[in-house]
Amino acid sequence: MNTPSNLDIPALLGRLPLFSSMLPEEIERIARGTREIRVAKGDILFHKGDPCLGFHMLLSGQIKLAFTSAQGNEKVVEIIPAGQTFGEAIMFMDTPYIVFAQALADAQMLHISKAALYEELDKDPKLARKMLASMAMRLHQAMHDMEAYSLHSGKERIMNYLLRELPPLEPEIRSATVSLTTTKGVIASRLNLTQEHFSRILHELATDGLIVVNGRSIDIPDLERMRKTLS
Repeated sequence: MNTPSNLDIPALLGRLPLFSSMLPEEIERIARGTREIRVAKGDILFHKGDPCLGFHMLLSGQIKLAFTSAQGNEKVVEIIPAGQTFGEAIMFMDTPYIVFAQALADAQMLHISKAALYEELDKDPKLARKMLASMAMRLHQAMHDMEAYSLHSGKERIMNYLLRELPPLEPEIRSATVSLTTTKGVIASRLNLTQEHFSRILHELATDGLIVVNGRSIDIPDLERMRKTLS
């Protein structure tokens, strides 16, 4: 659902590393081609096959990018957190979306128009280089994830995921808690596991004393032990 925006859109765009070197008047022009979008939990932002007319900057909430197989199984490709952009690569390819996007929580975002952005790219080649660097980093992360899915066991994938989801910690901290930001089924799909396999591994890790599961909160009583188990 689109609503009139009371946001300071130029200021929000200016925080993106993508636009950090741009002049205020350049950002202002892009802001004129930017609109606020709000979606409720469970809403579809776009479907596979829809035209891509720009890219998104997620301000709050969480968005799932996924596709459905011919057998009807859903595969989560990426979980977008607040502060991240998505859709740039498809925008440049001039092709329809190859995944669908669904809100995992009530979400607020900006949609940056392709037409407005292309006008600035024609004027400033440095902006194109920044966008390429941003997309290259995302591709590198995707390749890293693919390697992990191919070479690591399900247990290793889950332990790595839990350690990556930890907030910044002081070196002397020995234990920590991970709060899962979405359902276990979505996380399982993201890790290329079935929900049943994911739950079974959590049970095994709990039996081994590596974690304690309390709903969506997972305590890691001994961080060093978990890291050594992975090494």
